[in-house]
Amino acid sequence: MMHPKFSNKAVIITGGASGIGAALARTFSEEGASVLIADLNAEAGEALVGELGERCLFRSVDVADAASVSEMVEFAVSQLGGIDVLCNNAGIGCVGVTPDLPVETWRQVLAVNLDAVFYACRAAIPHMIARGGGAIVNTASASGLQADYAFTAYNAAKAGVVNYTRCLAIDHARQGIRANCVCPGPVRTPLLNLDPFPGLQSHWENIVPAGRFAEPDEVAAAIAFLASDAASFISGAALPVDGGLTAHTGQPDLRSVMSPQT
Repeated sequence: MMHPKFSNKAVIITGGASGIGAALARTFSEEGASVLIADLNAEAGEALVGELGERCLFRSVDVADAASVSEMVEFAVSQLGGIDVLCNNAGIGCVGVTPDLPVETWRQVLAVNLDAVFYACRAAIPHMIARGGGAIVNTASASGLQADYAFTAYNAAKAGVVNYTRCLAIDHARQGIRANCVCPGPVRTPLLNLDPFPGLQSHWENIVPAGRFAEPDEVAAAIAFLASDAASFISGAALPVDGGLTAHTGQPDLRSVMSPQT
């Protein structure tokens, strides 16, 4: 007999209406969880709830607003009975080097990518403690482990998520809470729209050792693992899900320029 990994578990997913978040909602739902999909995109969120069924709910939330996040968490507790898993997945990106980056853009990127993680954890952790523990999985990025050209604000925010996750892990381990993050490389999602830039995708794929972008369900599988009892002694980890991208020093592939020794 099959025993779903998340049967009777209550899960919150921010940024849950599309991309990695939607793949997560499907994964947790298929594994028996009750899921709150939190997102600004009400149309996509409600459509996903209609697809997944009665154990899934949608809540509109502005993750950059602390009060909106707190209200979302309280709604989840009232409707789902508690919180077992929190997936902080909402995010935005921007391109710009420091002298050209407006202060407002810097603040927005940090608010959505980093502040929002703090807001959700601050609201959810007391409920997890009351329930005897839980799992937090934050969506960071390979860009939080290494630097990218002209991704100043995004890199700073995601690096903050990585180290904030470590803080959560050590601060709340004795309360039965595990905290980990995944660090995806390029993922085939609506957020990463390369249509206006012909040739960029193939160039990018050549840089990734695996030779391709990840699919959202591949990242969702890693997040679900870290949230599951199979990862019961894993906490404070920053797991690259990047096809080998961050394993590379960035130096050229000498095989392409050097003739074989004879």
